[in-house]
Amino acid sequence: MSDFPVTALRSVDLDVPDLAAAETFYTTVWGLAVAERRPNALYLHATGADHHVLVLHQAETAALRAITFRATPDADLAALGARALAAGGRVIHPPQAVDWPGGGTGITFLDNQGRTLRVVQNDTPRTPDAPTADRATHLSHVNINSTDTAATVAFLFDVLGFRLTDRSKLMAFVRCNSDHHVVVIADAAATCGLNHVAFMMPSLEAVMRGAGRLIDHGTPIAWGVGRHGPGDNVFAYFIDPFGIVVEYTAEVLQVDDAYRIGGPGDWTWPPGRTDHWGIAPPKSEACKHAQLAIPLAEVTA
Repeated sequence: MSDFPVTALRSVDLDVPDLAAAETFYTTVWGLAVAERRPNALYLHATGADHHVLVLHQAETAALRAITFRATPDADLAALGARALAAGGRVIHPPQAVDWPGGGTGITFLDNQGRTLRVVQNDTPRTPDAPTADRATHLSHVNINSTDTAATVAFLFDVLGFRLTDRSKLMAFVRCNSDHHVVVIADAAATCGLNHVAFMMPSLEAVMRGAGRLIDHGTPIAWGVGRHGPGDNVFAYFIDPFGIVVEYTAEVLQVDDAYRIGGPGDWTWPPGRTDHWGIAPPKSEACKHAQLAIPLAEVTA
């Protein structure tokens, strides 16, 4: 197995126009819990050991503010920052003790297309909750739109040490551990931004029960339930009250360095199919639109 300096996706920061409404949705409906409150920001945890997996910030419009990864305790964050500069990025905050909840040492930088990325090490874990039948354990992956997928993939490779797992017609799947993918980069003609955020559920049963809770609260399935090609994971997509696409997923394929990287020709479906099972209806037009509608937040530092 590759020796990855960055080993996990820790959390995602999103801007939302109504923090109170966002709290209601992501706790009562989506199934997260409050880890900490700060002025104009809410930190939410899943059932696993991450202090938080989602940060919601009060803002005028919905946007992707930042993506945070976790590095090994001995990873050289200063060297990571130097690689980011060499690859066309910009360091916003050099390695230092962080002041955000969960602690640890972190670095914040922009990638070569303006996304804010953070890498943290030695953050403090929480005591995991007892397993539940319908709640997420941690983040599975983040899917980002890119006007230059090759450049985005190269940055993740050169700076963070990721590896390519598969390339479909429209998306590149990259990993930093045994999960088939931790970041997905989707081809986008016009803008870079957020495609969707996926939360790992403990089982297919949990995906179905979670989806039922969303439906009970008036949030319909936007795509699914089905089983993807690349990654072989179960999926159910939803659109939150602010137009952000979120996914419940489970059973992500586990891979190692012997895995054969697939190309677009490996991932085709018969007419009328959008998944392995052939039961998921076509993705809704609302979901397609939402996956291209969430921009990057403006960087102020």
